[in-house]
Amino acid sequence: MTTLAKHSRSATPASPSSKPRGGFRQSGDLRIALFFIAPALIGFVFFYLVPTVRGIYLSFTEYNILGDPEWVGMENYQAIAKDPLFWNSLAVTGQYVFLNIVLQTALALGLALLMHQVAKSTIIRGALLLPYLMSNVIAALLWFWMLDYQIGVVNQFIDWAGLPRVAFFGSEEWAIPTQALINTWRHMGYTALLIFAGLQAIPGHVYEVAKLDGASAWQTFRKITTPLLRPVLVLVLVVTVIGSFQVFDTVAVTTGGGPVNATRVIQYYIYQRAFTESDFGYGSAIAVILFLILALVAFIQMKFLKGNESDLD
Repeated sequence: MTTLAKHSRSATPASPSSKPRGGFRQSGDLRIALFFIAPALIGFVFFYLVPTVRGIYLSFTEYNILGDPEWVGMENYQAIAKDPLFWNSLAVTGQYVFLNIVLQTALALGLALLMHQVAKSTIIRGALLLPYLMSNVIAALLWFWMLDYQIGVVNQFIDWAGLPRVAFFGSEEWAIPTQALINTWRHMGYTALLIFAGLQAIPGHVYEVAKLDGASAWQTFRKITTPLLRPVLVLVLVVTVIGSFQVFDTVAVTTGGGPVNATRVIQYYIYQRAFTESDFGYGSAIAVILFLILALVAFIQMKFLKGNESDLD
């Protein structure tokens, strides 16, 4: 009996205290995760969330940095609705966005297809990123000198060809297209690599089946490549549109909003009202409107272009 009792006691389940402490392990993992997330979270709160909330608050005030903000309600927004310079800057920005999107997407798609079909060298692919690694200011200065009316190498070549020189930055007709060309040159390599990554994800047997069915190159591109590449193309469009609406440094370095407001994009107008004229309330109101425009445009793109869906099963 005594022996059986000992065996029965030894066969009893272990007490709860002897079990692995999964709850403590999970809490320890959570603390470690929070430790690594904390720097990014702190940066997001202090450099994005707090300025955004403060900017929204300042948009309802009159504030010139020398005194305290004075609450004025919707007066800034009412003034913006009657401001011809705001509507001009919005129209100029829209023109720039359209040109930049069309040029950059078309050229990047062409480069991506060439990399996928022809250029297999990593060096060539890396070289496409070189303009993107250059800062916007340096790229703008480089093209500003190259396209100068008097001493620019481009106009020197045009003059040598017997054609009239072009005032790329001094003409209302050429100013915005020139800005779009500069930023297309800088960003199309990065955009092409994004599209190239999407092309790499398309299985090769899909193209083999299309080839066996006698599909031409254009039919393959239109009916296979484009549908399967849709999520990547939507991502590229969303990122490019948002970046295009926020163009500033190229304009600030080259034309300063001129000639005759021909390149006064909305970001540059915000800068002028807030930092040049010290009207931070009005500038904040324009920034809030720009934020709402970008949110709406991104939502429409994702909704109607179905960027979260893929035809690749």
